[in-house]
This record gives sequence, C-alpha cells and structure tokens, in this order.
Amino acid sequence: MGFMDKAKDMYKLQKQAKEIKKQLKNIHVEAETDGVSVTIDGEQHFLECVISENAPSDSGKLGKAFIEASNKAIKKSQLIGAEKMKEVMGGLGGMFGQ
Repeated sequence: MGFMDKAKDMYKLQKQAKEIKKQLKNIHVEAETDGVSVTIDGEQHFLECVISENAPSDSGKLGKAFIEASNKAIKKSQLIGAEKMKEVMGGLGGMFGQ
C-alpha cells in the first residue's frame, strides 16, 4: 500500500470518526442511584440531574449518590462509544502493514 492509499484511508477514518462523534452527541444515557438520576450524552457531557423525593436528605449521602449515578452513566457511555468506534478502528489494521 502506497503513501497516497494510506493518506486516503486516514482521511476516510477521520471522516467516519467525525460521523460517530455526531451520533454520540445524540445518544442519551441515564443512570440512577438512591433517587439521583443523571443523564449524559455519548460524549459524556452532563445534560440533566434529577433529585427525587426518595433521595437522601443528608448532603454526604446525596453527594455519594450523585457520584455513583454519574460513574454508572459514564461507564455506559464509554461502552456505547467503544462499540461505535470498533468499526472505525478495525480499518486501521491494514493501514500500517499489519
């Protein structure tokens, strides 16, 4: 594979990665812990935090619930992103002579 072919493949991969990034922005992931619900997008930007009446009234417990719900949402988002990127990254193998 020549240099121009590799450059074309890199451009194609960049284009695919940008498209996936757009898709991730439109994916919303929600997680809940002890009455605290957090929603993030596929790029891991926080969109919403809802604290229900069932949430702990103690600020320490409330903070822990927020952190736990946030970590759950981020983990889900990472899994979704990894699945989406898997198809793009699969194209890298042949690019570098592997």
